[in-house]
Amino acid sequence: MQRRPGLTLGPGRPDAGAVTALPSGTTAWILTDGKAGDLAPCRGLAHALGLTAQERQVALRPPFSWWAPRGPADPRDRVLTPPWPDLALATGRRAVPALRALRRLSGGRTFTVFLRDPRIGAEVADLVWVPEHDRLRGPTVLTTLAGPHPVSPERLAAARAAPDPRLAALPAPRAAVLVGGDSRHGRVRPEAAERFLSALDRLGAEASLMITASRRTPSSLREGLRALSLRRGAFLWDGSGENPYLALLALADAVVATADSANMVGEAVATGAPVLLFELTDTYLRHRPFFAALRHYGAVHPFNGRLEGSRYEPLDFTPAIAEAVAAAYLRHRDALARLTGP
Repeated sequence: MQRRPGLTLGPGRPDAGAVTALPSGTTAWILTDGKAGDLAPCRGLAHALGLTAQERQVALRPPFSWWAPRGPADPRDRVLTPPWPDLALATGRRAVPALRALRRLSGGRTFTVFLRDPRIGAEVADLVWVPEHDRLRGPTVLTTLAGPHPVSPERLAAARAAPDPRLAALPAPRAAVLVGGDSRHGRVRPEAAERFLSALDRLGAEASLMITASRRTPSSLREGLRALSLRRGAFLWDGSGENPYLALLALADAVVATADSANMVGEAVATGAPVLLFELTDTYLRHRPFFAALRHYGAVHPFNGRLEGSRYEPLDFTPAIAEAVAAAYLRHRDALARLTGP
């Protein structure tokens, strides 16, 4: 693992060593506005650190929600109540004011970590992680190719050892299909959705499809996926029962993912299965270097309606990020102890 100035973890496969154990009884919070895409990286990092974090949902109301991330925390929000945790993980612009307030209210005792670019500089937290394709840099900024997530080798192995019965009977090869949709960076193009469904139909002739859609998936595309699943005998999660997301990844011989979510692709490459990428929307400019690096590594290929690529060493940066956070937290803890004495 190459290290560069500014707590940077360089590109490539991180070392798979164990994460430094934090002291017994270390307390932690997760601060987000409750979106699944924000909770997942925080949960994954907390798990890698060996912490059972208390999840606190920020509820900013106007005008404070309009001012985030630059404005103050909403005084009506009861999310910040003592006792203060030893460590706090946060992400999402609405969580920035709360994290800054927590740092101040705790007198600097809570070690604060923000995931992704807070848009107002690295000073919002003691440590900030951003993906390499973001521009933010500094002495307290940590960067890796991909971010933390909860798709750990242990969880994948457990899902394979006790496979979801809804998926286990599907004949191999199996293809997980992770469908995103509209975002603030682009809308699904109808012609792209049609090409995507046609390509999935062709893939369904040679592989069992295991499909899950997002809350961002347009209703017209959802209907197309439902018709396709009936025609091809595919599995389509309809929202009932346990979420099969991890099981899909664990059992997949290949993963089809839409290019609107870097998080989704980052989780997919942690499986070691070829990832077949399709652009439902114009790919966000900032994500292009990330996808290009994954193509160079051999993990990602364009999706053209057929299985392509071969397995590779899984890419999971979560342990390396957790190790950097653990080391920084322990330095912070030692510095506090020297200031306060025995």
